[in-house]
Amino acid sequence: VLRDLDNLQQVGDEFANEAVGRLSIATTHTQARYVLPDVVRRFMQRYPQVKLELHQGNPRQVCEMVLDGSADIAIATEAIAEYDELVMLPCYQWNRCVVATPRHPILQAAPLTLEEIARYPLITYDDAFTGRGQINKAFLGRGLKPKVVLTAIDSDVIKKYVEMDLGIGILARMAYDPAEDRRLGMVDASHLFESSTTRIGLRKRAWLRAYVYAFIEGFAPHLSRRMVEAALAGGGTDPGL
Repeated sequence: VLRDLDNLQQVGDEFANEAVGRLSIATTHTQARYVLPDVVRRFMQRYPQVKLELHQGNPRQVCEMVLDGSADIAIATEAIAEYDELVMLPCYQWNRCVVATPRHPILQAAPLTLEEIARYPLITYDDAFTGRGQINKAFLGRGLKPKVVLTAIDSDVIKKYVEMDLGIGILARMAYDPAEDRRLGMVDASHLFESSTTRIGLRKRAWLRAYVYAFIEGFAPHLSRRMVEAALAGGGTDPGL
């Protein structure tokens, strides 16, 4: 009943002024720091009277924020599929890289292998974050047990400790910027791990303002308003990349 009342309020607001309102997005650090800035900038230029809120948390936390009404959209890689109350829409696929201090021998490994990575202390994401499941699965499949010495929920934290030469890092490829990360070397590791899919999570049967559809399409151009509406109405989930 409360959700229906909220939808009625959204409808009233839409008719009053479709370009004024609030959009609350719950997401993880990696998405907020490395993927969303350009999307947010374009959205704010198009809808200057919409107040945009970014809430960060782990994947389960961002899903809970949508379910309890404190956020309109969840953007995450893990966890969204675990919530039956959410419609999940795929946005893009990504993979990983290995980072290390510039003279570290791992950067010269040709080819880079899991066995070579397992020789060194490893710094990577916490178990609840950013495709950690694929990392664990890859090592397990080769009968390897990596020497994980530190885990973090933040890509920048991982890079900082790698800079201190406390280990090599596995992180999302999008989180490495050659211009900003000059103290680190990087080698692509996409051939070693299954790709991950970042998804948008929406509360089922939610009524969305026009600018919410615009934000979604700005983030994932293949997710048109008609496609999102069909998914919200029960016309299928996971429409494909």
